[in-house]
Amino acid sequence: MNNSFNDELLIRQLVERWAVWRDAGDWERFATVWHPDGVMMATWFQGPFAEFIRVTQEGWAKGVSILHFLGGSAIEVAGDRAIAQTKMTISQRGMVEGENGPVLCDVVCTGRFYDFVTKHKGEWKVLHRQPIYEKDRIDPVDSSAVLKLDTAALATFPEGYRHLAYIQTRIGYTVKMDMPMLKGPVVDELYKRGARWLAGGALER
Repeated sequence: MNNSFNDELLIRQLVERWAVWRDAGDWERFATVWHPDGVMMATWFQGPFAEFIRVTQEGWAKGVSILHFLGGSAIEVAGDRAIAQTKMTISQRGMVEGENGPVLCDVVCTGRFYDFVTKHKGEWKVLHRQPIYEKDRIDPVDSSAVLKLDTAALATFPEGYRHLAYIQTRIGYTVKMDMPMLKGPVVDELYKRGARWLAGGALER
C-alpha cells in the first residue's frame, strides 16, 4: 500500500472518529482527534477545540440536540499536510413556532466538512475545521403539525443554512452570517486558502 493512500485512510478514520465520538459525548476520545492548535468553525461557535468541547457539553446539559452523518471523502495529501473534504449532514432538533403553539422540529443541513489536517507527533490531527453549508430544510417531527415560522426573520439568514440558523437563534445562539456555502466568493476564498496552505503557506484563520 503506498504512503499517500495509507495517509488518506488514516485521515478518513480521523474524520469518522470526530463524528462518532462527538455525537456520542465521548469527550475524552473526541479531544484526541484535534491538533493542540485546533480550531472549530461552526454557525454557532468559532474558536479553539477545547472551548468547543466545553460549550458543546453545556449545550448537552440543556438538551441541545445536534448530530452528524458522514458521506464520501476527497482527500489531498502534501507531505505532513492534507485537505479533507467530507460530505455530511448536520441534524438539529428543537422547538419552533407552529399554528397551535410550539412544534418540535428537525432541521437537516447538507454540506461538507472542509478540514485542514496536519501531522502532530507522527499522527494526523484536525488543525482547522470549516464546514460548507449547501442547503437545509425544516420538518415537524409530528407530520400533522403546521409550522408558522417568522418568514421575515427566516429571510435574513444565509440561504445555505437558513433553517439551521433560525432554530439555533431561537435557542439563544448567535449565528455567524458569512459562512461558506455551495457557491460564492466566501467558499471560493476557502478553496484558495486551502490550496495556499497545502502548498506550504501559513494557515489563514
